[in-house]
Formats: sequence, C-alpha cells, structure tokens
Amino acid sequence: MPKLVRQGPVVADVAPGVPRGPYRWRWAALAVLLTAEAMNLLDATIVQVAAPVIHTDLGGPDSVIQWYAAAYTLPFAMFLITGGRLGDILGRRRVFRVGVAAFLAASLLCAAAPSAGVLIGARAVQGAAAALVIPQTIGLIRAMFDGDERARALGTIGPVMGLAAVCGPALGGLLTHADLFGSSWRAVFLVNLPLGAAVLLAAPLLHEDRAAVRPRLDLSGTALVVTGSGAVVYPLIQGHDAGWPGWTWALLAGGTALLGLFGLDQRRKSRRGRSPLVEAGLFRHRGFPAALVTSTLFFAVMNGLMLVVVLHLQLGLDADVLTAGLTLLPWSFGMAVASWVAGARLVPRYGPRLMYAGLATLLAGVLAATAVYAASDPAAYPWPLPAALAVCGAGVGLFTVPFFTAALHRVGPAETGSAAGLLNAVQQLGGTLGTALLGGVFLGAADPADGAQRAFWAAGALLLATAVAVAAGLRRPSADPAR
Repeated sequence: MPKLVRQGPVVADVAPGVPRGPYRWRWAALAVLLTAEAMNLLDATIVQVAAPVIHTDLGGPDSVIQWYAAAYTLPFAMFLITGGRLGDILGRRRVFRVGVAAFLAASLLCAAAPSAGVLIGARAVQGAAAALVIPQTIGLIRAMFDGDERARALGTIGPVMGLAAVCGPALGGLLTHADLFGSSWRAVFLVNLPLGAAVLLAAPLLHEDRAAVRPRLDLSGTALVVTGSGAVVYPLIQGHDAGWPGWTWALLAGGTALLGLFGLDQRRKSRRGRSPLVEAGLFRHRGFPAALVTSTLFFAVMNGLMLVVVLHLQLGLDADVLTAGLTLLPWSFGMAVASWVAGARLVPRYGPRLMYAGLATLLAGVLAATAVYAASDPAAYPWPLPAALAVCGAGVGLFTVPFFTAALHRVGPAETGSAAGLLNAVQQLGGTLGTALLGGVFLGAADPADGAQRAFWAAGALLLATAVAVAAGLRRPSADPAR
C-alpha cells in the first residue's frame, strides 16, 4: 500500500522506500520562512531605540521602558518549546500560519495602543505568537530539503538572525525619527504589516509536515516555568520604582522556588516515560547545561548594554532617537564584520577556543566604554563611545559564531531539535534578564553617566562569569565524572 506524503497543498502517493524527490517550491518556501524569522527576531531589538520616545508619549514610571522589550522576549522564550511541539502535533505549516496571523494582529494593536499597559499586553501577545512561528523553521526546512541542500538551507538561518540583530536598533531609530505620516514610534510596529501579509499570502508554498510520533504537551511544566520566570523578572524590573519592599523579595524567592520545582517535575516525568518540556538526555554531560548558562549570561550582557546606551543618550543627554540608533550602528557593523571573519577564517582554524577571544574583545570594549563615561562631560555626547561599541560588537561576532556549533557538538542527532529550541529559549530569557538587571542598575543611579558606568561594570562581572561557564562547557568528556 503506498504511503501518503504531503507536498505543499497536494497529497502525493509515494511507495515506501522510494525517495519522494526534492520539493518543487523549496527555495521560494525558504524565502518565506526566512522573512518570517527576520520579522519576528527584528521585533526583539527594534523597540529598544524607540522605547524612550514611547515612554514620553504614553507616560508611566521609568520601569515601563524595560517592559517594552521584556514583555516580548519573556513569552517568546517561555513558549518556544511548546510552540515547536504544537507544530509536531497539529502540523508545522498550520501552526506557522496561525502564529504569523496572531503576530500581525498584535502588531496592529501595538501600533494603535492608547496606553503603556495596552502596549505591554500587546507585546506579550507578539512574543507568544513569535514562539509559534520560529520553531517551525527548522522542521519545515528538514521536510523540504535533502542532502547537501538541507545543510545549505539550514546555514541561511544564522546570517538572517545576525542581520535582524544588526538592523533592529538602526531601523527603530530611523523609522521613529522619520515620523512618517505622523506615526512616530508606531511605525516600528506598522512595518510588520506588509512583511507579515506577504508571508501569509505565500504560506501555501510551504510543505505541510508533522512529527511521525506526536509528542504530548507538557502543560504543567509550561505553567511552572512561565510563572516562575515571570515571578523572577517582575520584581527585577519593578523593584527600583517600588523601593524594593518585602513583596519584591518574596516574589524573587517564590519564582526561584517554582523554577526549582520545574526542574524536579521534569526529572520525574522523564523517569516515568512521559513527555517533559525539556529532554532529560540533554543533561547527561555537563557541556550542554554549561552552554545554557553561557547563553543566558552572554545575551543578558548583549541586550542589557544596548538598552543602557539608548537610555543614557535619550534620558540622560536628551539626544534624539536617530542619534541613539546611529550610535549603536558601529556595534552592529563590528558584529557583522567579526561574524564573517570568524566564520570564514577563524573558526576553521581555532574552533570553539575562539569564544575566549570573543569574550576578551567584548570585555575590552566594555572597559573602554566605562572609561569613556568616566572621562566625558556628563552633559555632552561622549564622542569616543561609538569606537568602544564597535569593539563590543566585534566581540559579540567572534563569540556567537563558534558558540552555537560548540553547544550542539555533543548533542545526539535525535536531540538536536530539542537542544536548539532550548538554546533559543534561554537566549531570549537571557535578553530579558539583561534588560531587567542592567536597565535597573542604570535607572537606579541618580546620575545618568554614573548609572551607565555601573551598568557596564556589572556587565563586565557577568562576562567573567560567562568565561567560567565556557570553560566548564569545553572541558573534555573524559574528565567528566557524570559520564
């Protein structure tokens, strides 16, 4: 009996053991996936530059500036794995289309938001919708491509992610400054509408695909990790405005306890043969847990520092949004150049050891920026800062290219999808924590220049902790007693 295999909107008969051949519209479908990926990842950074302008327009305490980014990245991180499983169960193309449609609706609500509360709520919906879209990319590429073409298609994801990170702050500054038709900051959300509409119109080109063995949703695990993470992030952002009363510390303790309970819950489900949210097999060797810690710390530094630079310029120096966006451009340029050099020349020669060079370069840029803030006139634009930020960006590029390869090096083929999803989740969680921690350090200082210095010193301490995590992850398996 021939087996039914879906090819796009058509169902074709293919006998067992007979290759179905390459999917006809695979390259056009890849362009659809990459456009959606760029649109979703762009929204993680595009708001950072516009956030102070939004705050001036909509009002509220200073902490809402941090929420404009955190409200997106936190649900994005927490629902990524669940979004991937929904694709396994219901069909990846179907979930992809639902996610894009929800993202567009939330973007429209963001653009029309009359208050800070409505905007933060709409940003949370955007993040949850992005968690439905992004996990489907790898699964759909695997379904549409074979052999060497599959490797080439998967290899396009990294540059698109890098391009989104590079373009986000600059594009946010340009769109807000342009004030097209009086839209001001609302343009950073309206830009999603033509992109998302094009993706939805072209979505029928995608090959429908779902897991052969459908996993179960871990609803209780998802509830624990979402509640626990939210309970940790909320007081970190609100604590300064509230004066750090007792409830903030109680929430931090409660959130930490819930995350510990989540870990125990995942172990129990794994032992009983149920479907945990996080595959227990990923933790057999200390290398992957160390990679998760590394990712959390590193992206906390990266996202947090970008926000601090914007806050100092716009709140401390009253610089306009275009100046803030252009100030971050050397960071983006340094990151782009270093990523290319690392991928083409340095990683093949030095391998994962290049991560140490990336961390050292980033730390040098952080220390240089700290010196700039200390030596500059507190009321004047710090002109040497862009050069220091270019060094920071170069460090980011040198680190990220070897990091993801090293993180997945010891992961088995059957666990690659789960590992990649978990790495993406902790990357977004790290960005959320960085926004809360370093943004809170800046806003907690009486003087903006002093706040920027303190935030950059705190980032330096986090980078040292990152280096320790990298060393643990690169330790040889033979030295690992857990094996």
